[in-house]
Amino acid sequence: MADRPSVLADAPYRDIRGAHYALAVLPWGATEPHNLHLPYGTDIIETDRIGREAVRLAAGRGADVVLLPPIPFGVNTGQLNIPLTINMNPSTQLAVLRDVVTSLERHRVPRLVILNGHGGNDFRQMIRELSLGTTMLLAAVNWYRSIPLRDYFDVPGDHADEMETSLMMFLAPELVLPLSEAGEGKERRLNITAFREGWAWTPRDWTRVTSDTGTGNPRAATPEKGARYFAAVTSKVADFFVDLAKTEQADLYEKE
Repeated sequence: MADRPSVLADAPYRDIRGAHYALAVLPWGATEPHNLHLPYGTDIIETDRIGREAVRLAAGRGADVVLLPPIPFGVNTGQLNIPLTINMNPSTQLAVLRDVVTSLERHRVPRLVILNGHGGNDFRQMIRELSLGTTMLLAAVNWYRSIPLRDYFDVPGDHADEMETSLMMFLAPELVLPLSEAGEGKERRLNITAFREGWAWTPRDWTRVTSDTGTGNPRAATPEKGARYFAAVTSKVADFFVDLAKTEQADLYEKE
């Protein structure tokens, strides 16, 4: 079925009932503030749009792939002091993910990729647990780690920074306030050396980390940078979707 839909939320049953998919993709974002100039739905918008373009590219190369509707809530335990941040605990995420896997199994979809767009989400241990009870291949992709940011942006950061601002300027400019409204995204780091070096970890208390909810200065952002980055990320993610959709589980590992 060459013309089968690749975005489930946009598709009528007429076009879905005869379709078969080798891979389903589940975008997963968060609802949280992004500095003073970006919308609370930034992670949702970015991840859904990246997913849509990546599955379009993959489907154009013959991959049987479908994008599921995005999950809008992520792990935000450290941001709950900030108004209208919505937290979904990891245990709740596991329950939601289990139900999605169970549903897809009934429809004989053999592979599921979680397309993650929020740094507070970590699906690896959930996938380990769910894999004990299913033959479905489960994987997770953090799209924001798929290509080196230094090749596209000047100022490092990890939340509402130059990268996210540039991306939103390209994807949804009508939702982005002028950069003159943005905070500088200054981050107050933990004092303990092991945390700074990254080999020890503790959740960040976001209201102590940043005054404007951003980490990374967005002032150098442009829509042109966002467009270039979007094209590179979606191409890289689409390559993965094609490889995974077309590779049988028996061929996942090298032969002796």
